[in-house]
Amino acid sequence: MAPPLVFDSVPLGENGAQAVVSLEVPGHRAVCLLGDQASGVRKLGRFALGLERPPAGRVLTLGESVSDLPRRAALAFRRRVGYLPAGDGLLQNLTLYDNVALPLRFGSERSEPDIDGRINVMLAMLTLQHVARLRPARVNDEERRRAALARALAFDPALVILEQPFDGLTHRAAAQVLEIARGGESAEGARRTVFIIGHSLPEVLRPRVELCYRLVHGRLEPEA
Repeated sequence: MAPPLVFDSVPLGENGAQAVVSLEVPGHRAVCLLGDQASGVRKLGRFALGLERPPAGRVLTLGESVSDLPRRAALAFRRRVGYLPAGDGLLQNLTLYDNVALPLRFGSERSEPDIDGRINVMLAMLTLQHVARLRPARVNDEERRRAALARALAFDPALVILEQPFDGLTHRAAAQVLEIARGGESAEGARRTVFIIGHSLPEVLRPRVELCYRLVHGRLEPEA
């Protein structure tokens, strides 16, 4: 079976410090790629979703080159991938409930009662029921991050891409976020494939991340 996510000879880097990254993210695994701000690793999520085209090389997400799809097809395809951007990306004029419901309301034909049931399950899973009717500015960083993850998982995707997902979280909260992103366990490993991009990974999470790499001086090096 083909890997859910493939980066083939993709250039990264800023200020002249360029690397060419080739990496396959195997299914049912959590894989982490770390690098400093100048490394450009944060662009990999945008490349995978077709939000930005790589300058060279090839990116395949669930077997598709998303940046080559027509706009409407690309929008439909992105429902198959959960994406948690750095920060949270929540709309400030909507409650947490409505932020989580947004992709289902505009990206599916589900009825409002069906959407309500799905959102309530997600809010309970992420312990957000008590703040669901508040706007992002009224809740703390951890609650905003949990709401953004709930939105990313609204369609129960097989692949999840997380950008700096653990920044500002306690170790306990970070561990909970990772476990929810993994979606439980199956005979093959994690129920979902998880690709984590960031500057660091808390040590407490290492046992639950099967593969971890760091971009150092233009080369991918595995971390123990």
